[in-house]
Order: sequence, then C-alpha cells, then structure tokens
Amino acid sequence: MKAPIADTLPLDNSEKEEQYVHAVYNEIATHFSDTRFKPWPVIDKYIRSLPSGSVGADIGCGNGKYLGVRTGDIFMMGTDRSESLVEICRERRYECMVSDGLDLPYRNGAFDFAISIAVIHHFSSVDRRVQAARELLRIVWPGGTVLVFAWALEQSGRRKFDPNTQDVLVPWVVPGFRGAKGTDDNVGNSVEGQRDKVYHRYYHLFREGELVALFEQAGGCSVVESGYDKDNWYVIVRKGHE
Repeated sequence: MKAPIADTLPLDNSEKEEQYVHAVYNEIATHFSDTRFKPWPVIDKYIRSLPSGSVGADIGCGNGKYLGVRTGDIFMMGTDRSESLVEICRERRYECMVSDGLDLPYRNGAFDFAISIAVIHHFSSVDRRVQAARELLRIVWPGGTVLVFAWALEQSGRRKFDPNTQDVLVPWVVPGFRGAKGTDDNVGNSVEGQRDKVYHRYYHLFREGELVALFEQAGGCSVVESGYDKDNWYVIVRKGHE
C-alpha cells in the first residue's frame, strides 16, 4: 500500500472537509457500503449490553450497519453528512437523516446513548473535534453513555503511517472504473481504458491517549472504558449529572 499523502493543502477546515470528506463519501457510497457489513466486536458488545428500551443515536452512521444490530428492544436513529449513505440507510428502512456532526438536530438529552464510529477523525481541527464531542454529549441524557472510535496513528494492521504526521489524505480505490471505450458488454468488463479510480479522504490520526484527552477537554463526562481495537482508539464516556 502506498504511503498516505501528507495534508499540506491551503484550504480552511470547512473547505477541506467538503472536498476530502463530504464530496468523496457521496461519490464512493455504494462501493463503501459494499465493504461495510460486519459489526466490530467492541461496538457489538456495547450495543447488546444496553438496557432494554434504550433509545440512541448513531452519528455518522454510514450504511447503517450498527442500526440493525439490535432492533427488537432498543431504538436507534442515524445521521450522516453524506446524502448518498443516508439514502442507502433509508432503502434498508432505517430511521436516518442528513446532518452535520457539529450541529445535530436533536434537543439536549434526547437519547440514552450515542455512538460515533470512525467519524471524529474526519474533522480537521482540534476545535472542530472538540465541538463534535460536545454535540455527542449534549444529545445524551445525564448518566447516559457515548462510544466513539477513531483511526489510530499507531496501527498494527496493513496500514503504516509516518509517526510524525497525524493529518493525512488516505486513498480509497474503486477498482476497474470503466473507461469511455473498449467495453466488452458480453463479459461486463472493460477491455481497454479500464482503470481504477482513486479518491482521497482526510483523516486526523489519533495518538494513544488523544481521544480520551479530547473528551476531557470537551468536559462534563467521565471515562468508563478506553482501548485499541481494529486499528482504532476507542473510548466510552458517561455524561455527568448537571
């Protein structure tokens, strides 16, 4: 795998996220969804441990794979910034809407719990990441919990990152993008002009302890559990009583 491209582009934070997060996920939504189907163990365990009757939110729900983990006795709503991913959720008959994680469309304390999986690393400044954490806490009832996953800088899998570079552009490859000519319709493959299409997504890679520190900076919560799983750092926090 090629090394990620260092993020040195002269864009402000909202422009960066629009070009290298929002626009990209709208383009790759179908292919992305096809690769996202198996719940990660820590998240699956968390959802299954919730009391019966709990109401929660999946912020940045993608194709909705966690919305369907436990449908019998808890209720979950999803939001995502990508219109294309929200449409996939709706086709699967999940409750989902388009929303920005920095300004969620829910009242204070609307939910018993919230999850946000592989989302907060797409916000391109400390202030925006802290605001995203505060929004997750805001929508949860005092005493409720929030689970967040974010990509680790110190990954042990196939991805290897420069330990001195936390802000990167990571390629997403859609294989065999069909060219304009030379298509063999009998076999459904491109004979000539076939090529991969590469998109680049912005990530802030979290160092060990950084995700916990982010919620400490957000305030109003205590850490229940934190750890490393699936090349991500994760944290579960409990909102304090006001």
